[in-house]
Amino acid sequence: MQQFDTIIIGSGIAGLTFALKAAERGPLAIITKKSKADSNTSWAQGGIACVTSDEDSFEEHVRDTVTAGDGLCNEEVVRAVVAEGPACIAELIELGMQFDERRDATGHRTPDLAKEGGHSKRRILHAQDRTGWEIEKALLAAVGAHPNITLLEHHMAIDLITTQRVDATVSQKLRCIGVYVLDQERDAVETIIARVTILATGGSGKVYLYTTNPDIATGDGMAMAWRAGAVVANMEFMQFHPTCLYHPQAKSFLISEAVRGEGGILLNGAKERFMSRYDARLELAPRDIVARAIDAEMKKRGDDSVYLDISHQPAAFLRARFPKIEETCLRYGIDITRQPIPVVPAAHYQCGGVKTDLNGRTSLPGLYAIGETACTGLHGANRLASNSLLEALVMAHRAAMAAADEKEQGLSWVPPEWQSGEAQDPDELVVISHVWDEIRRLMWDYMGIVRTTKRLQRAATRLKNLETEIQEFYWNFKVSTDLLELRNLVTVATLMVQSALSRRESRGLHYTLDYPHREDRLFLHDTVLKKERL
Repeated sequence: MQQFDTIIIGSGIAGLTFALKAAERGPLAIITKKSKADSNTSWAQGGIACVTSDEDSFEEHVRDTVTAGDGLCNEEVVRAVVAEGPACIAELIELGMQFDERRDATGHRTPDLAKEGGHSKRRILHAQDRTGWEIEKALLAAVGAHPNITLLEHHMAIDLITTQRVDATVSQKLRCIGVYVLDQERDAVETIIARVTILATGGSGKVYLYTTNPDIATGDGMAMAWRAGAVVANMEFMQFHPTCLYHPQAKSFLISEAVRGEGGILLNGAKERFMSRYDARLELAPRDIVARAIDAEMKKRGDDSVYLDISHQPAAFLRARFPKIEETCLRYGIDITRQPIPVVPAAHYQCGGVKTDLNGRTSLPGLYAIGETACTGLHGANRLASNSLLEALVMAHRAAMAAADEKEQGLSWVPPEWQSGEAQDPDELVVISHVWDEIRRLMWDYMGIVRTTKRLQRAATRLKNLETEIQEFYWNFKVSTDLLELRNLVTVATLMVQSALSRRESRGLHYTLDYPHREDRLFLHDTVLKKERL
């Protein structure tokens, strides 16, 4: 058994930022299931939305965020994140992060601010089209130099450890005191306890067949928190990014919203511009609107994709502004300086998650959630572009300050050691890959951009059966990363479908043909799920 002051599960922007702030208190561990740089953060292209220009204001950023959230944003959270963002950005720059700049006529340097869908002003700080990767590098360099931080790579969190199982006859409140972890290199399960446990595991895009997310995005933190008894919220709101590269050999490559911010236009299969039929903001409407418009055009015409055309901009500008996109597209025979890019919507960002307060606290004492894993109330029913990295920075700071005041209760408990029992090595690994594929296909078909009650009910029935199969597999065989991810995937998928069935209206990212209108009188609230007591 290992013991730390703090355990952080996840090595993206939220987890690393928290680690740097909390490490001053005492020794902590960062647990990551792959290598340290494998995170959703590393894949983020667009940038960080933050008010840094005299032409912008906190009020305008708040208004844009609330508008995109379609009535469900917690305005107190929105105002806090927006107002505290500039100070957090300054700290990031002090760590070595360099955002793109431009010179004015007098030679003075100012941030080169981009504009994305839903934003009324240019306010996106970026590093070309690989902002997330540059942030990850800066944070990892700082983390690696800190003596109080232990980084455990290739360690997969299995389950949170709580003081006692949920029991209706026991009045004492549960508390998270650590986590069971699979050391993949030793193929052994370790018990790690801590005063505070932080979930920073990212999103769950891999629950869908088509996603912009990396393979690690299997909803691990949300599933573990749910099993431990924490409350989750707004799981029906999965954001589909409107523009993922459509090519048979391309896997999960995002075409940044910044391309539309720099004048890119959307064309259907007949090469007609179509967004004017859906929203006055055209290509810069919020993502939920643009994704549904593309979905409608594809279904109307029977096309496999639509096209994003930025070729009217100077070639030199495109190569300097979007080097990664240009290079990747060229690899697949697409020259963005001369021809349109075939694109389709794909699952991108989980707006719901483990419900927290303004300081990252979950309903389970001793457990915090930050970043995409959490549902803070910032995003509401639809995330405003580039608000995610901002939220991760601010909430990591707030959670670190709050966690410093946590009592030492977690360290006074001696948890039971992991028991494998009669578990055997699995002899039918093909079952895992088959069920994984089935979950992702049924979620894409039945819980996609446009939904119906009948499709959701079909998904719920099949997921219930799959969950039983996976649980039997889990208890009968030794744990592996693939099996643990599958177990988490089916849990998250079930929570998403359950949430979608309970919201009998269309709002933000949740659009159902059976209830096509917003119903503020009945559903102007979060969808909160609480685990039934045993």
